[in-house]
Amino acid sequence: MKKIITLLALLSPLAVQAFPFDVEKELNGTEINIQTLDLGDNTASVTLTNYGEVDTICRVRFRNGPEVPRVRQATLAAGETANLVVTFSSMVIRMRVNVDCKQNI
Repeated sequence: MKKIITLLALLSPLAVQAFPFDVEKELNGTEINIQTLDLGDNTASVTLTNYGEVDTICRVRFRNGPEVPRVRQATLAAGETANLVVTFSSMVIRMRVNVDCKQNI
C-alpha cells in the first residue's frame, strides 16, 4: 500500500505541468508589460499592462500547432490592464504568442 501511495505522489506533479510559452514582441516604443498564463490543457491567457503615458493598441496572435491562429486586440489607456484569453479545441503542447503594440495617436 505504501508503494502505491508513493508512486501516485511521484506521478502527480507530472500531470499538472504547464505548457511553455514562446513570446515574440514588437512594442514599437510603447511601455507594455506582458505576462502569460495557462488556464488548463487548451486555454491560454496574456495580460497586458500599459506603463506608458500614451494610449496603446495591442494585437496578440496565439498559435498552437496546426490549428488556425486566434487573434485578440485590446486598446489600453495609460495605466490600464487587459486580459486576453483564447481557447483551442485540442490540447496545447507549446503556445506561440506574437504581441504587436503601437501608440494610439
